[in-house]
Amino acid sequence: MSAIDLPPLRVLQPQLAALRLMGTASVAMGVFLSGFVIAEPAPYELWLAFLIGTWFILGLRISRSVAPLLALFLTFNVGGMLSITQMHDLAAGNHLDGPIYIAVSTFLALSAVFYAAITEDNEKRLKLIFNTWVAAALITASLGILGYFHAVPGFDIFTRYDRAMGAFQDPNVFGPYLVAPSLYLMHGLLIGDLKKAPIKGICLFVLAFGIFLSFSRAAWALFAFASAMLIFCMLLKHRSNRFRLRILVMSLTAIILMVVLLMVALQFPQVSDLFSTRLQLVQSYDGGHLGRFERHSIGFQMSMERPLGIGPLVFGQIFREDEHNTWLKTLTTYGWIGFATWISMICWTVYIGFRNLLRERPWQPFLMIAWIVILGHVGIGNVIDTDHWRHLYMLIGIVWGCGALEQKYQRDLNGREAAR
Repeated sequence: MSAIDLPPLRVLQPQLAALRLMGTASVAMGVFLSGFVIAEPAPYELWLAFLIGTWFILGLRISRSVAPLLALFLTFNVGGMLSITQMHDLAAGNHLDGPIYIAVSTFLALSAVFYAAITEDNEKRLKLIFNTWVAAALITASLGILGYFHAVPGFDIFTRYDRAMGAFQDPNVFGPYLVAPSLYLMHGLLIGDLKKAPIKGICLFVLAFGIFLSFSRAAWALFAFASAMLIFCMLLKHRSNRFRLRILVMSLTAIILMVVLLMVALQFPQVSDLFSTRLQLVQSYDGGHLGRFERHSIGFQMSMERPLGIGPLVFGQIFREDEHNTWLKTLTTYGWIGFATWISMICWTVYIGFRNLLRERPWQPFLMIAWIVILGHVGIGNVIDTDHWRHLYMLIGIVWGCGALEQKYQRDLNGREAAR
């Protein structure tokens, strides 16, 4: 009796396809929730904690390319756990605050690894992530703008200290959160279909206006730096005179529109008064006795005497103000171990992005935007704490994920060449 060739079994393929679709949609939901952090724990934490656990249970793996990021973040948070042991003789507040703070740090670290892993698993998720980020940013920016001008009763909850903060707890986090989606829209304007330019232009205006009304000097500097860096990198990549002329024309048009809109906004007394105050480089709380800069000096001296740190949130209890400096924050909260690990992680992340910045790949625009915004965050970290900013960890994960994609691409290329 002859053998009968049976067709391959494909029963599970529809189910697997449905699971992958649901998984991708759940990632989009997580990114969307990142724009709404009014209280902690926010829906973002709860949803992403569920998501991370579920994805890894269902088989999401951490490759050799992403494993160093996990190792660095775990070491970083070990430093934070050791720092907790130093709290007993310094902290006067709730002793649960320290462990909770490090628990949040550990969760955010895992979120960066998660974004890296899902990016490496499928680079098409990058477009979904950024499109969803734009949608969340538009909503939270609109809430902040409407609240700032008291356009809707009750929307003043989306402002603080006469500054727009959207669905965030702090204007200084709200403003920087809008920068990456702004760059994504800007990139689309510079290389995309001109027919879609008006819609993207309006969306970019909403985000830029939200950044302006946050009256965060760090956000202003980040937006200006990131915009200039994006144009510079695109000029390096696209060398045709026609493209350079397009960038020049659109950039000049955008600058003129921004100046006109700024002049219109300054006609409102509440805008002009706060703008003139915030435009000063050194505020009253920066200089003077125990001002921001003096606290930095004292904090670094304390950290040299305490290699394990002084404990999470203890600095704020001693000086009534937080560190407002990411490097000092890592020293006081994570000790010398955490400081060295954070520096190593940031340098490695910047190197990965720089090495792959201009390579012609499907994921190159997303890598470029994430790298530029991370570089800007490194700069503003000198005057503000960024260690618990959710979007920063998402950007770090994207850069490492794109780096893993490049390594996979090179391995496949070498394999094809060896097979010839």
